[in-house]
Amino acid sequence: MATITEISPSFPLDQLITIASQSSFLLNPKPMALLALVAAVAIYISFTSNKVYLVDFVCFKGPRTHRVPTSTFIEHAEIMSELDRDTIDFQTKVVERSGIGNQSYLPSGVHTLPPSTSLKYAEEELEMVLFSMVRNLMTKLKISPKSIDVVITNCSMVSLTPSLSAMLINKFGFRSNVKSYNLSGMGCSAGLVSLSLARDILRVHKNTVALVLSVEAICPSIYEGKVKSMLLANCLFRMGGAAFLLSNRQADSKTAKYELQHIVKTHIGYKDMSYKCVFQETDDEGHTGVALSRSILQVASEGLKTNLATLAVVALPYSELVRYGVSMVWKRIWSKDRRAVKMPDFKKAFDHFCIHTGGKAVIDAMKKSLQLRDMDVEASKMTLHRFGNTSSSSIWYSLSYLEAKGRIQRGDKVWQIGFGSGFKCNSAVWKCISKMKPDHWNVWSDSIDQYPLEVPDSH
Repeated sequence: MATITEISPSFPLDQLITIASQSSFLLNPKPMALLALVAAVAIYISFTSNKVYLVDFVCFKGPRTHRVPTSTFIEHAEIMSELDRDTIDFQTKVVERSGIGNQSYLPSGVHTLPPSTSLKYAEEELEMVLFSMVRNLMTKLKISPKSIDVVITNCSMVSLTPSLSAMLINKFGFRSNVKSYNLSGMGCSAGLVSLSLARDILRVHKNTVALVLSVEAICPSIYEGKVKSMLLANCLFRMGGAAFLLSNRQADSKTAKYELQHIVKTHIGYKDMSYKCVFQETDDEGHTGVALSRSILQVASEGLKTNLATLAVVALPYSELVRYGVSMVWKRIWSKDRRAVKMPDFKKAFDHFCIHTGGKAVIDAMKKSLQLRDMDVEASKMTLHRFGNTSSSSIWYSLSYLEAKGRIQRGDKVWQIGFGSGFKCNSAVWKCISKMKPDHWNVWSDSIDQYPLEVPDSH
């Protein structure tokens, strides 16, 4: 008699049939009965296999010495003698209208005059962010580095040798057989790319724990020229990072905060306008920086629509899918009808939204496009105000905000949306599977009562 104890997602169907046919109660099985058993087991596998849990996560909170009020940012721009008045006025206008408050952080290399973009300062910045996050997460969960099976890091602007993941292995003493990956150049949606990579690894390897760290280096990305499209990054990006622990172990389902439901990745880099809308380049005077094109909102909108076409099918309730399908058919039949296809109501699929804090204009555009309420974008707007654009980690600061506010309940679904160079639009959907408790490790814990705040209009 064969006994099925564990079946992996890649378990061969022919072996499954063989095992089933050898079972004592199937000595002379009828074909339909055997087929029914196989179908039942297949359904069971689909519901019990490949589950990925978010055990917990932490975000980086900088020291007060790294705080950069708007007045300090403007003063530094004015002190730098090589910048003309027009350049200073432009940066002042952008910062004042950005939606970023006076509490965000910049690394020590940017606080120097003139700013230092050297490798030394970049390493110092990355070590501060990465080491503190790993320490905090390990302490919070009371786990040892030896219990980690996979380490994944992502940082767009710096690719060190040895890699960032190797830096962590050396610092914390991970096992010699730990699987190590480092992603670079993936932009502000790199965190969800790392999540996707971790998900795929956990699908293949049973009883595995993965540590993912999402960070950006600000020092080497500071632009010292006068091209306005390249000055924007100086005004919007801030120091930050997130570390999260993933697991596919059944034992961790009892203590994990969330279960991963869906990941949808979209890449529209086949179009030149999309590919070049966030682009690192050198200006005519030899200064290197990242140029943000005027077309970025248009490109982001196109990426979002493409992403939603897939996400809607797997995430929306059937009633909303039917309504959306009828709207599409109506427009195709009556092609002269100028009315736009009705956007599905994603509030019926998701309880909370964590939108990449690319800027106030990005959040406002998402709110309008998805027909969201003020409360739906509150977490993203407050994250932008408190921490600025922390690149790929920003969606985790928004999730921390929702947790600190006590808004996430067991059974709620959270939609994380990231945009990044390439151009990419990525989505992740989580389901809360635990009862949230007050958490002093939360980066908002000492200031959450001050929020939400009224943020001045960006116009």
